[in-house]
Amino acid sequence: MSILESLPDEPAKPAVNASESAPSPDKLIQPQLKADAPLRLVETAFLASAASLIWFINFYFPLGPVLRIFFPTPIALVYLRWGNRAAWMAAVVCGLLLTVLMGPSRALLFVMPFSFMGVLLGATWYRRSSWLVSITLGSLLGTIGVFFRLWLLSVLSGEDLWVYAINQIAGILEWLFLQIGLLIQPSVFVIQVLAIALILVNNFIYLFVVHVAAWLLLDRLGNPIPRPPNWVQVLLDYEGS
Repeated sequence: MSILESLPDEPAKPAVNASESAPSPDKLIQPQLKADAPLRLVETAFLASAASLIWFINFYFPLGPVLRIFFPTPIALVYLRWGNRAAWMAAVVCGLLLTVLMGPSRALLFVMPFSFMGVLLGATWYRRSSWLVSITLGSLLGTIGVFFRLWLLSVLSGEDLWVYAINQIAGILEWLFLQIGLLIQPSVFVIQVLAIALILVNNFIYLFVVHVAAWLLLDRLGNPIPRPPNWVQVLLDYEGS
């Protein structure tokens, strides 16, 4: 008997089915690339840079009210596309970028109120609030921004610019009353109330123009804002999508 014949027989191994050993396609974990995160970062940085560039150009090469209309629009667009956190990130990036380019004082003049206004308008447009609500809230914020600007410039110049503005308005009113033939002198309180009312009206008109420009622009970018009142659509002969 040979050595090979004396070895015990090994138990037969069960046949392995190739289909059972290979994992099924359903059990494979497909790697998923989160493309939203880099896209959100790129768009936020781009729109924040655009807002800063608009302010920068308008500050050194003023083109009247044309560019001023678009100060809050890029940050509001960030809110519409990517939400609250991205909009605040864009506002912070604008402040940091303008601080590097123009200095902290001029950067603050943009951050308050226009960066905050962009976040506010984006929030109201995202929630589909009416134009009256968003314009009113924006006008209040813009009025606060005017007083913040007066306070900041007064601190930097060492003079009370609000008193200077009130004196100028008082002189204009006295001249108007003399032209009309009224020998009266308005009190300081009346002049201050009139000045605040004029600031509110000016901001209300500004926010209305911002809404009209954003309505016409963002419709074409695929991020429409709430529809304006019917009389605005009839006046501009525009129905949108």
